[in-house]
Amino acid sequence: MTNSNSTNRVLHASSNQFYWEGQGQLSLKSFRNGKAHYKTNKGFFAVEEGSYLLLNQGTYTISIDEQVEIESFCLFFKDGFAEEIYSTMIKSTDKLLSDPYKETDAIQFFEKTYSTSPMLASQLTTFKEKLTDLEKGSIGYEEQFHQIMQSIVSSHVETLKEVDTLSSIRYSTREELYRRVSIAHDYIRAFYDKPIQLNKIAQVACLSPNHLLRSYQQIYGMTPHQHISQYRLYRAKQLLAQLDFSMTDITFELGFHNPASFSKMFKQHVGISPLGFRKKVILDKKR
Repeated sequence: MTNSNSTNRVLHASSNQFYWEGQGQLSLKSFRNGKAHYKTNKGFFAVEEGSYLLLNQGTYTISIDEQVEIESFCLFFKDGFAEEIYSTMIKSTDKLLSDPYKETDAIQFFEKTYSTSPMLASQLTTFKEKLTDLEKGSIGYEEQFHQIMQSIVSSHVETLKEVDTLSSIRYSTREELYRRVSIAHDYIRAFYDKPIQLNKIAQVACLSPNHLLRSYQQIYGMTPHQHISQYRLYRAKQLLAQLDFSMTDITFELGFHNPASFSKMFKQHVGISPLGFRKKVILDKKR
């Protein structure tokens, strides 16, 4: 049964400057209109709109440093809650009826950023809209946590399937390798706008550079360099659509050494220069 000393709770706030460090429950972190940075003893994470971070119980720090206020919507789950949901999803009805309160083994989720599925996005939006009308601890309040945790557990099951695709005899080895490669991926997401090196990414993940490259491509279907380019291009397109950012501003915002290297990379992947892309955006807005 779940621990009565722990409760399900929500943190819904807005801020452009924030820092906190301490101990936290199992939690889901989501943000809108900006980015939040987290650090745990496992790695570094950047969370922004369209994704969420799942952290197991433990110590972490969060920092927000943005020009505009960003909205946070974070859920904290009581002890044993995830295990209860997981149990009902994998056990037969006969087993659930014979011993509905039987404790299950603790779940250690993969601490990483996940893409927010349409189902989970809808659930989070609904909960946010209803939050002020729901009394804390009421049936309606708790139902929201149950629905959201079902989506989280479903994602966890899908992640376990990804682990099975890795080449290793022992499952525990595959699981540990997946965790380490996930740490590398989140490090890239957090620092793609900095001039990071392969050796640094490998060091953070506690893998040799070659082992990281082979395993990373097996899981994500692309290399770390390709992922960095993908994130930089996505951000570059966002900044180019905002006319108050100059080419020089965008260059250094994305971690390039000079405008020429930025322009070359952009044209190589998009087919037109950054200035050409900006002109196209302006013309499209006038139509």
